[in-house]
Amino acid sequence: MNIIFIVLGVSALFYIAYRTYGTFIAKNVYFLNNENTTAAVELEDGLDYVPTEPKFLLGQHFSAIAAAGPITGPILAGIQFGWLPTLLWIIIGSIFIGGVHDWGSLIASVRSKGRSITETVRVNVSKGAWILFNLFILATLIMIIVAFTDITTASFVNMVDIGDGTLVGGGAIATSSILYLALPVIMGLLLRYTKLSLTWATVIFLPLVAVAIYVGKFIPLDMPSVLGLAPQKVWNIIILIYCFVAAIVPVWALLQPRGHLGGYFLYASVIVAAIGVLFGGFSVNYPAFKTPISEGSAFWFPMFPMLFITVACGACSGFHALVSSGTSSKQIKRESDTKIIGYGAMLMEGVVAVIALSTVMILTKDSELLTKSPNFVYATGIGQFMKLIGVDAAFGISFGLMAFTTFVYDTLDICTRLGRFIIQELTGWKGWFGRIFSTLIIGGIPAVLMLITLTGPDGKPVAAWSVFWRTFGASNQLLAALALIGLTVWLMNTSKNKKAWMYTFFPAVFMFIMSSWALVRMFLQYTTKDGAWIGLPGNANAIVPVVCVIYLVLAIWMAAETFRAITKRRGGMVQAPSATD
Repeated sequence: MNIIFIVLGVSALFYIAYRTYGTFIAKNVYFLNNENTTAAVELEDGLDYVPTEPKFLLGQHFSAIAAAGPITGPILAGIQFGWLPTLLWIIIGSIFIGGVHDWGSLIASVRSKGRSITETVRVNVSKGAWILFNLFILATLIMIIVAFTDITTASFVNMVDIGDGTLVGGGAIATSSILYLALPVIMGLLLRYTKLSLTWATVIFLPLVAVAIYVGKFIPLDMPSVLGLAPQKVWNIIILIYCFVAAIVPVWALLQPRGHLGGYFLYASVIVAAIGVLFGGFSVNYPAFKTPISEGSAFWFPMFPMLFITVACGACSGFHALVSSGTSSKQIKRESDTKIIGYGAMLMEGVVAVIALSTVMILTKDSELLTKSPNFVYATGIGQFMKLIGVDAAFGISFGLMAFTTFVYDTLDICTRLGRFIIQELTGWKGWFGRIFSTLIIGGIPAVLMLITLTGPDGKPVAAWSVFWRTFGASNQLLAALALIGLTVWLMNTSKNKKAWMYTFFPAVFMFIMSSWALVRMFLQYTTKDGAWIGLPGNANAIVPVVCVIYLVLAIWMAAETFRAITKRRGGMVQAPSATD
């Protein structure tokens, strides 16, 4: 089968879902009404609250949520379980869970003075639930930083043979990455202190990004071991130092120009992939099911529950609630715009996930690439697609690796800064001390976790990203479940439709069960052997089961707080809090 039928078929299905289920949710669950004044209009300040046309806001929101998550997760799940169950979950999850989750987080914030999803929980559940939710988010952000940093630096030390003996990756990608990070700093300074317009800055610096990719192979930066640390661990520390700087400097100095250039990377990779899908003639070679259905329980487990936390952002992401209610809600001009921003962008991310999955589908089941990290699988697929437009294969794969790395920088920028905000809010730390010390905490914990040598349940050494991707996936999906629980209470308190809460409650229950089940399973993998209890490992591996317990305790505790709020609810409409509450 040609992958064009799958990718175009799913895209058509998402469009139908947007026009049908999306319209139903708009009219019967969220009751969009353009007569209501949005937070952006009511509190317009030209800084945070800025009414923005959806055609501009969509690109900003999409680039913020569609980072490396919908690429990494589908590739890992496709390799482990087969492309068909992965594809089905991307479709079902995006339409009925992820899209409803993102949209609900957005509209709830729009109607609450642009406040975050955590504030929705505080107002509609309790202050205790608010504290627990923030702690859960903080733990999730730490896992994201660990997983994405380690998977990125893997391309700085590992290489892939493109088939003719040419090696791509390693020090060349490291050089290109550093050059790429220097470009937005220069761009930001020029935009700030000269009369250079954004248009001309884009015209100048976008070609320089291509130059950075090209020259990397001529001046590869091969990192040696430093103080006994392996090269990849050294790179991990360097990336975390970047995160520290990015979290404390003004946004114009790094984040805004880097995000602007990164957005073009995202769109370029999607266009390249679309060309490959449409005109490449690539066939599906990878098995639909990695384990045959005839094997019964071996087929179903561990696919249930691990499939759902492995795909992660490709179908549903709690991280999206933070973006939707943190920045996008403050720019919504009309309530009807929340449909394309909240629901539409999630469906677009589903398409990105399917494209990422297609880079696995075109591989044979014995391909050497299957042993590489997901960024190499993705980059090789992008490289094959770029050959169709006459681009050298080595440059194409380097482009794919740099695109992936750029998406990761998007995520790391947001996570580190968001983590700083949460720590400062919970502790009350102010000024430069609060800013620096909070950033040291949110960056220091991942540094410790990545400096430790980890092994799997079988005792063999494993990459940090492979361990923490699943803990991140479980926490991210649990975060989505907790956000959906908060939205359920919000709908109970505010919706004109007495049954509206069901459209967030049942997805919340499903996500809560699958994520909790996955955490329990990971905990038992490290603490039992042949069904017998062996206790916590006496080494660094104790981190995984301990993290699983922390997540479970926080999640169950918050669920209990929510249940208490529901049983105490007296019914009726709850007035949205004022801006000074």
